[in-house]
Amino acid sequence: MSSDDLEASLEQVISRFNLGEYEIAAYLAVLQHGEMTASEIAENTSIPQPRVYDTVRSLSDVGLVELKESRPMKVLAIDPREAFGDIQESLNSLVDDLSSRYVAPAREPEAVSLVKSRPTILRYLDDIIDAAEYELTLSLTPSLLDRFESKLAKRRDSGIATEILLSPSSKAPSPTEFDYASVATTVKGRRGITTPVVAVADGNYSMYATRESIQGESDRYGVIFNRSELGFLVSGFLNTVLWTTAEVIATDGMGLPFPRRYGTIRRCISDLTTLEGNFYATIEGRDVETGEHWVVQGEVAEVSFGPNREVATLVVETAEGPVDVGGQVAAYEDIEAYEIQIGRDEPPTA
Repeated sequence: MSSDDLEASLEQVISRFNLGEYEIAAYLAVLQHGEMTASEIAENTSIPQPRVYDTVRSLSDVGLVELKESRPMKVLAIDPREAFGDIQESLNSLVDDLSSRYVAPAREPEAVSLVKSRPTILRYLDDIIDAAEYELTLSLTPSLLDRFESKLAKRRDSGIATEILLSPSSKAPSPTEFDYASVATTVKGRRGITTPVVAVADGNYSMYATRESIQGESDRYGVIFNRSELGFLVSGFLNTVLWTTAEVIATDGMGLPFPRRYGTIRRCISDLTTLEGNFYATIEGRDVETGEHWVVQGEVAEVSFGPNREVATLVVETAEGPVDVGGQVAAYEDIEAYEIQIGRDEPPTA
């Protein structure tokens, strides 16, 4: 289709649907009654009597109703499948041609982005799920779990450690109805409808969205943190506020093989406190006082949580002595960890 033909087709489709408030009201009234007079249309709608004739003639001009010139004039409904049949074919052809000309824009977000439309929020949620290289933590509604089930199953099969929180838990399917092990290593449920939608990939690409924004309310929002140091706020909120106030629905007893990579120290410590044996760590981070880049390697000597999991500490025994490792924005420890690798027999290769 040439550019001129494409423009003409687009104008035709737009003009066909360019109905005003009165046209829409009259059309729906006639559609529901089958046949109406002008006075009946005025009685059943908010259209002023003097405007009814112009309104129904506009509908007749675009083929949505038929006018029967009688006394009084009658307006007859036309089967929508007939009325919209040609426009549906034109629309399908138009969409195909427009799609062939579509050039996808670059979607790289800023370090922090505020988004409001539901499709954009869902696109970022999809992108975060795709972007995870080793760790994915999500707070979803049951309907979002259903929407992304196949993608989550593929990420799980590729070895991504996935934790999912569902709310409201009352609407989450039971483990007998849903194969949670196919999509996540651990699934928890949280009561109520106040829980936001959250996604964190590898501890540094994250999203926070109000539940209302997912439902399409235009005055609500989502915030995207793309490789931003502020992303730890989302991760910390999810791990300390949401995750700790939820109940386990299902967990994969087999776990993931070692060595394992962690983007959040809390998930690392949660794993190590439930497992037996000796563990060795390779940790990349920075000195909390000087900002100097560090790579720490050695045997894990101690793991611990402070009250309410607000402080998480891992102690690594190195050749130079013990080193206290904390998560992002650590202050009490020696090192702020960016990435943690844990092995069984020796420190994993950095």
